[in-house]
Amino acid sequence: MNRFSYARPTDVAEAVREVGSDPSARFIAGGTNLIDLMKYNVERPTRLVDITRLPLTTIDKADGGGLRIGALVPNSDLAYDDQVQARYPLLSDAILAGASPQLRNMASTGGNLLQRTRCLYFYDTATPCNKREPGSGCSAIEGVNRIHAILGTSSKCIATHPSDMCVGLAALNAKVHVAGPSGERVIAMADFHRLPGDQPERDTNLGPQELIVAVELPDEDFSKNYSYLKLRDRLSYAFALVSVAAALKIDGGKIAEARMALGGVAHKPWRDTTAEDMLRGKPAEEASFKPVADHILRDARGFGHNDFKIDLARRAIVRALSQAAAGTPQTQTDKRIK
Repeated sequence: MNRFSYARPTDVAEAVREVGSDPSARFIAGGTNLIDLMKYNVERPTRLVDITRLPLTTIDKADGGGLRIGALVPNSDLAYDDQVQARYPLLSDAILAGASPQLRNMASTGGNLLQRTRCLYFYDTATPCNKREPGSGCSAIEGVNRIHAILGTSSKCIATHPSDMCVGLAALNAKVHVAGPSGERVIAMADFHRLPGDQPERDTNLGPQELIVAVELPDEDFSKNYSYLKLRDRLSYAFALVSVAAALKIDGGKIAEARMALGGVAHKPWRDTTAEDMLRGKPAEEASFKPVADHILRDARGFGHNDFKIDLARRAIVRALSQAAAGTPQTQTDKRIK
């Protein structure tokens, strides 16, 4: 780990100025990802700006009737918050599907959005990686790529985004509030993360000095027919091979509205609004779900070791939608698949 200086601001404006004073500075909150990256010499910041004293730790009602979640709210607090469990249980389940209780106690809401890929080649500084060193190549494409992306890939990178929370937020149409030198702005969750394209080193559309200050959930009710299904190599403390966040509004046995996002399959949470539109007005049954799964995966491509993910994702979409339609969400305490 390289040497670094340290600052601990007490307000958002000061934090933004501190990061702006050094191009290699990084914000740090729980440190559950950044510290690991520093230990592996993947990240080498010359200055850490500790934001844990900023007033971003509450969950409040938003102006539009939804919820505003401070960027420093721990994942465990968010998952078990009474308002979240009552109004947005899909988000609670997505968070509880990830990591371990100890990590959820430390990890922050904003930090979870900024998780970097768990691609083994990204972590191994002895191997080429365009995300770590632009222009060096992507070792995963011809390497061991079992956990890698099948959607939205490029010739530069086939890494996946690791967050479960972000998949739930994507399905719920969340918004990300950020602050920077030019003031505050709002980024739709769908636009927050990037596909790799020719710049896989850029994970998000945040500006270089911008700080996440809150996440806003809209005033919508998907609290009855939902499910978060996560498929992985072991039942706990493992990243998704494929995950699906599904939420439905059902009226008279037919789907009035549908929301869905996939994890473990792309460089960002994968949402296809055209597929959601296909479900509108259809019976809430398996026969309606299979064409939607085929549509979502129409451009999916495996790279050898991860070819199995395409069929796994297809079956996971149908299963998650079936669970949501039946009002029997996948349990996050007994993780055996229903």
